[in-house]
Amino acid sequence: MGRNPVVGRQGPAYHAAKVPAEAAAKRLWVKQIRSGIGHSATMRRTLQALGLKRHQSVSEVPNNASVRGMLFKVRHLVEVAPAQEK
Repeated sequence: MGRNPVVGRQGPAYHAAKVPAEAAAKRLWVKQIRSGIGHSATMRRTLQALGLKRHQSVSEVPNNASVRGMLFKVRHLVEVAPAQEK
């Protein structure tokens, strides 16, 4: 019987979003990839504060210290990328 291919791709280190530095991007594109159900009320409120209303919703937020702190708190529930310049 072969080894499970999922082993080694589990845990917060694999699923955590990487937040770009403030100098790298002025605005961030945030997408909720996992549900807030089953997580603490503070995490659900943090998702709301980021402008994410439901699963798979997308929001564009400024890249500052307070937003990066919120993203760090819910890094296992979101996907982060630099926003496209207009």
